[in-house]
Amino acid sequence: MKGKFDVTGMTCSACSSRVEKCVRKLEGVKEVSVNLLTNSMQVEYDDEILKEQGIIEAVVHAGYGASPAAGSSETRGKAQNAEVKRANPVQEHLMEMKKRTIWSFVFLIPLMYVSMGHMAGLPLPVVLSGTENAVAFAFTQFLLCLPVLYMNRAYFSKGFSTLLHGAPNMDTLIAVGSGASLIYGIFAIYRMGYGLGVQNFELVNQYRHDLYFESSVMILALINIGKYLEARSKGKTGDALKKLLDLAPKTALAERNGVVTEIPAQEILPGDILHVKPGKSVPADGVILEGSTSVDEAAITGESIPVFKAAGDRVIAATMNKTGFFKMKADKTGDDTVFSRIIRLVEEASASKAPIARMADKIAGIFVPVVMGIALVTVAVWLLLGAGFEFALSCGIAVLVISCPCALGLATPVAIMVGTGKGAENGILIKSGEALEVAHNIQSVVLDKTGTITQGKPVVTDIYPVHTSPQKLLEIAGALEMKSEHPLAEAILAKVKEENTALPETENFLAVTGKGVQAVIEGQTYYAGNSKLMEEHHVDCREIQPLMEKLAEDGKTPLIFADEKQVLGIIGAADVVKPTSAQAVKELKKLGIRVIMLTGDNARTAKAIQKQLEIDNVIAEVLPQDKEREVANIQKSGQVVAMVGDGINDAPALARADVGIAIGAGTDVAIESADIVLMKNDLLDVVTAIRLSKAVIRNIKQNLFWAFFYNTCGIPLAAGLLYPMFGLKLSPMFGAAAMSLSSLFVVSNALRLRYFQALKAPQRIEENAAQAVEDKEEKMMYKMKIEGMMCQHCQAAVTKALNALEGVKAEVNLEKKEAYVEAEAHVTKEELTKAVEEAGYEVISVE
Repeated sequence: MKGKFDVTGMTCSACSSRVEKCVRKLEGVKEVSVNLLTNSMQVEYDDEILKEQGIIEAVVHAGYGASPAAGSSETRGKAQNAEVKRANPVQEHLMEMKKRTIWSFVFLIPLMYVSMGHMAGLPLPVVLSGTENAVAFAFTQFLLCLPVLYMNRAYFSKGFSTLLHGAPNMDTLIAVGSGASLIYGIFAIYRMGYGLGVQNFELVNQYRHDLYFESSVMILALINIGKYLEARSKGKTGDALKKLLDLAPKTALAERNGVVTEIPAQEILPGDILHVKPGKSVPADGVILEGSTSVDEAAITGESIPVFKAAGDRVIAATMNKTGFFKMKADKTGDDTVFSRIIRLVEEASASKAPIARMADKIAGIFVPVVMGIALVTVAVWLLLGAGFEFALSCGIAVLVISCPCALGLATPVAIMVGTGKGAENGILIKSGEALEVAHNIQSVVLDKTGTITQGKPVVTDIYPVHTSPQKLLEIAGALEMKSEHPLAEAILAKVKEENTALPETENFLAVTGKGVQAVIEGQTYYAGNSKLMEEHHVDCREIQPLMEKLAEDGKTPLIFADEKQVLGIIGAADVVKPTSAQAVKELKKLGIRVIMLTGDNARTAKAIQKQLEIDNVIAEVLPQDKEREVANIQKSGQVVAMVGDGINDAPALARADVGIAIGAGTDVAIESADIVLMKNDLLDVVTAIRLSKAVIRNIKQNLFWAFFYNTCGIPLAAGLLYPMFGLKLSPMFGAAAMSLSSLFVVSNALRLRYFQALKAPQRIEENAAQAVEDKEEKMMYKMKIEGMMCQHCQAAVTKALNALEGVKAEVNLEKKEAYVEAEAHVTKEELTKAVEEAGYEVISVE
């Protein structure tokens, strides 16, 4: 079982490491991952051995708080509630940090004036001036300290608590550093009181100038500034996720018992009939029952170009209805929608840890005790060398304060969160930090052919008339294939529709298994199929033999069309390569990645595509169950392998690969078996995913370098190693400022990933630009009820009449006697009606 928990009280990487260690010790725990950035913990455990309460108790025993995550199964997928639960704690924490910081400085400023104003020549009240008023001078500073110490008491309670549990953390360093300054100041007050009592004014003056009350408060105030800025910056890391959540539907118009009422989106039930108006979010996954429109699916796929939808088409929750009104039937709601699953995947990826993050956590777990040891050694060494106690204490406190491992703890989770969020923004769902890290090491990419490199369905690529015209050949082909169930028939009919070709009626249709079809058209018998069918009917194919061989070499399937006497022509069909596949292969090779195509198709077709795309290697005629073995063989050669497939028949291979990438619609099988899910059918997103992985890992390494470099330079400086030679010594106040700035630097560096640009194909950029211009002019959607259409000729005639109007795109449904029209604003209903009536048909209504 997997459980997610909110953990409170963690302030640094040592905290997350401590929580992780305590939970991992529990019997029944299989895997645990604690994320400092999101204050969350994911635990995979055996629920027969261990219960949820046992995990919470282990965290509490470690000195922290824990509770089941707010986005549990009850509320997950209800975006509105989820948004509230995410936003409020963050805002409350920020407000609390801001208030604490402001009030800390309200008391710090007069404290600094009292303690150091006289050094700048500023006047002090008489009651605080001079040796005789030394105790009042010191005690006033002590009183100004108390409110700041109280407001920041959490550092002390948490710091000393973790110290007692044997797991010191960042709070421990702050508490010990600030507390040591405070205790020394109190000690100084007593010494001054004693000096005044025995008239030892030299002793009084000595301690009067060696008070550290301002250091104690300054440490806390500067830490608060750093924490506040850090919290604000961290709040920006989830921007992509917030943008997704903002698109979540809040309400829906549901038709129940014939009445349309507005209900909260989370109350939608499977089977509900929903009304979706233009400009509104689709409230659930389902199927359009009535109406047509353009739907902006950018929230799900990252694709900016709206997609035309009509009755029978699927729509997805959180996509935007752009132009037309439609009715839909909900079939997936709440947790089951594609949108909810995307949110869940992004959250889990953000909360997961990459192997590089686990290394940083282990280092941080031993870092704090080591730093405390260095601080004690620093004090002891300076005392042995004859330095004053105040100097030695100042060096020890500076070591403690400058060494807080905040930057170390933030180095990886911030970058992973920004990276996974940026991926989601571009329709790339990265399921874990581990997948994100491994992807940057990919050496070989194995590509499935059908649906990955190619479109996944055949289209007409060539029309070669022999003893007839191209128009006549297409008419005969369309008429013959109208009743055929062969996969290539769909390609020919799509071409017929594209060309608005009117089709003649057929009689005596006959499908000949494995060979083709035949039918009578206008009293004459025609044939469509392969050379075997032609041989049976004594049609001579020698004239077209070279052409057929050329088509086959190019990976295309030739269909011969003939009458009873001779060949009329050939139509070539193929599962064509996607427009961006060539660029994707080229870009992968630029990254130094070997590209391999793995397909069940015949070797000749595979070789044709290899030649076209310049793929490094092809493994053809592989059964689905053997794809996994082929991937394993490549791995045995020492290569880090990514498998890219459609997530259905490629599932075993996706699971076997070092990184499984499912390309397509993000199906259930894809999400289960792949490490990365690409919501678009675009191979360029594979390149983008790898580039994003490289950018994130590069950013993490930069962050870790600066975190280690900062501590490597800061600790010797704070310990006073440069003081004997150069007189350089770091005060605790500057140490606190430097520590805060280091954390801020790491977070800011990670935020640069928000400017990562996804790879775009030149043709897609042109399409987007054209679409942007087109979108400036308002589009209208109409549904026309038309009487009089009886056959395909009628359908073609109405389609042609409507599309002849400038600014009109129309599709006609013969069965429903309807036309779905997308028209520019200047086109009127009267013009549409007139065009159809002039073609000889009656318009019943235009909605």
